[in-house]
Amino acid sequence: MTLKLYNTLTRKKEIFKPIKKGEVGMYVCGPTVYWYQHIGNLKAYLFADILRRNLEYNDYKVKQIINITDVGHLTSDADEGEDKMEKAAAREGKSAQEIAKYYFDLFLTDLKKLNIQEPSIWCKATEHIKEQIELIKKLEKKGFTYKTSDGIYFDTSKYKDYGKLAKLDIRGLKAGQRIDMREKRNKTDFALWKFSEESGKRQQEWDSPFGVGFPGWHIECSAMSMKYLGETFDIHTGGVDHIPIHHTNEIAQSECATGKKFVNYWVHENFLTFKGEKVSKSKGGLFTISELEEKGFKPSVYRYFILTGSYRKPIDFSLEILKNAQNSYERLKNICETIEDDGKINKEYVEEFKKEMDDDLNTPKALQVLWKLVRDEKAEGKFKTIEDIDKVFGLKLLEKKKIEIPGEIKKLAGEREKARKEKNWKKADEIRDKMKKLGFIVNDTANGWEIKKEEK
Repeated sequence: MTLKLYNTLTRKKEIFKPIKKGEVGMYVCGPTVYWYQHIGNLKAYLFADILRRNLEYNDYKVKQIINITDVGHLTSDADEGEDKMEKAAAREGKSAQEIAKYYFDLFLTDLKKLNIQEPSIWCKATEHIKEQIELIKKLEKKGFTYKTSDGIYFDTSKYKDYGKLAKLDIRGLKAGQRIDMREKRNKTDFALWKFSEESGKRQQEWDSPFGVGFPGWHIECSAMSMKYLGETFDIHTGGVDHIPIHHTNEIAQSECATGKKFVNYWVHENFLTFKGEKVSKSKGGLFTISELEEKGFKPSVYRYFILTGSYRKPIDFSLEILKNAQNSYERLKNICETIEDDGKINKEYVEEFKKEMDDDLNTPKALQVLWKLVRDEKAEGKFKTIEDIDKVFGLKLLEKKKIEIPGEIKKLAGEREKARKEKNWKKADEIRDKMKKLGFIVNDTANGWEIKKEEK
């Protein structure tokens, strides 16, 4: 079997070949920790988790880095507006550090709920200012920067491959769109370092060879990814919305600084949509994981829902669609919980599952393989095969729910079993109905009966 991934850079599926045999360096664009992460944001980390799990399933040792943007992300990608962290601090009357810690902790809680593995390294922008300054100095020395009254900018006209990731028509962009250029030489130029408007006014600012200020959003990802993964590394992930600006700018500044290829495989996940449009406050469909829990949806249901769609295509969300996913997930989990371990593994199903996952993470078809397995009455090795598949899916399918069974319910179950042995089917059914009204279901298995709490 050969793992294939769709590379945004080449616009085609490619056989994955790591730089170092048996090892993978993987960078994931992390959150800007100024507000709650909604389910659209979290989709990106679910995708990265599935990718990482599948790489590990293929026996790769994965070094995964996720950055935390706690400075420098302005409200406009055009290097204008307020810093999102400074704005949040003013809004909530807290320090920027307090804001970052609070929303990062909430983000970690959501990851745990969704069974997303933590990375090898979390790296915060504010803890890597030195590395960002050094990278800007490299670019300055090589003649790729210029100074304006509000900062140090990267001159995109000096990098002939600018826009190759997004296939940008730079000439058309310049001719066809009007923009307030201010002191920028080219429309696509971007800030590497922004000067403080008034020294001491900002909560987060640093001395630098260029002047007192703070780093631009793009420079942090280049500086931190290369520090931990090297000047060229294997995989960079993120949302498709990062392709035209953020990731395009990462490539430009990194490759100009090092003279080397920055990333071998760019792997992007598409939007979560609501009624065909990206989930947003104005369009709808915007929930946090906690809000979904309040509506009766477990985080594992949302994880299952994401697996039903291709990562490269938009996946439409609504509470009704999620309810359908909930029904499917609970049906699957209930079936899995009744399966006993016969000590075997079904190699045929494992290979079929692996074939789909190695074809650019085809989770919908891989999920079909799992359903085919659990419904196959003749299949052996179901338990261990489900256990194996769930290393990638992370759905906790074999994790049994711990519930307290009241004495009254146990007594009723015993009376029902007695009625069944006496072939008093009417009484047995009446007892089962009574148990159901009390919120418990009794199932008959090869090893006798078992009681489960009814899911509402």
